[in-house]
Amino acid sequence: LQKDLEEVKVLLEKATRKRVRDALTAEKSKIETEIKNKMQQKSQRKAELLENEKPAAVVAPITTGYTVKISNYGWDQSDKFVKIYITLTGVHQVPAENVQVHFTERLSFIIWDGQVHILKSFDLLVKNLNGKSYSMIVNNLLKPISVEGSSKKIKTDTVLILCRKRAENTRWDYLTQVEKECKEKEKPSYDTETDPSEGLMNVLKKIYEDGDDDMKRTINKAWVESREKQAKGDTEF
Repeated sequence: LQKDLEEVKVLLEKATRKRVRDALTAEKSKIETEIKNKMQQKSQRKAELLENEKPAAVVAPITTGYTVKISNYGWDQSDKFVKIYITLTGVHQVPAENVQVHFTERLSFIIWDGQVHILKSFDLLVKNLNGKSYSMIVNNLLKPISVEGSSKKIKTDTVLILCRKRAENTRWDYLTQVEKECKEKEKPSYDTETDPSEGLMNVLKKIYEDGDDDMKRTINKAWVESREKQAKGDTEF
């Protein structure tokens, strides 16, 4: 196009007749317009290439801060489910995929209904809630559950975990085996085959250890008075 334009200019300088000059002038304008359009298209393509060559914008990852271990929860039960309630402010506003609950089998066993069952467990992970993650792991539930029948629900500020009882219409006195064992260890033992006075002493010892200062002073006083009476030959206690 540039060479055509140069040649038209040379011819236009040599032309003497009006019709020829007008035709050459029109052709000159046409070529100049084409050159201008081509230059604009070239500049546009160059700008697009430069834009495509720019490095992709770096998106800062969403930081979730540290992970908080959940220790406070409530639970109750129905004929079919054990229900665990975890209160987390704003949990209903995070994406559903950020709240994950996995029901798994652990290598712990229990004899139930004459059969050996693998105890089930669950773990909860809530990601990116107010810049933190929250986790809760519960191992060795008290009785067998159905992994397939268990699920979760998200309510306002609450995660509800539904553990489906393997044996319906059975009551759970505790949530986990560990909780049951700890509670039973705290109960005073009464062995009918041992000396009754020994059992009484064990009960008094337990009351003394768990009592406040006033209770301990009262027991000490009673003990001293009892020893004094025994020394005088009075066996009444």
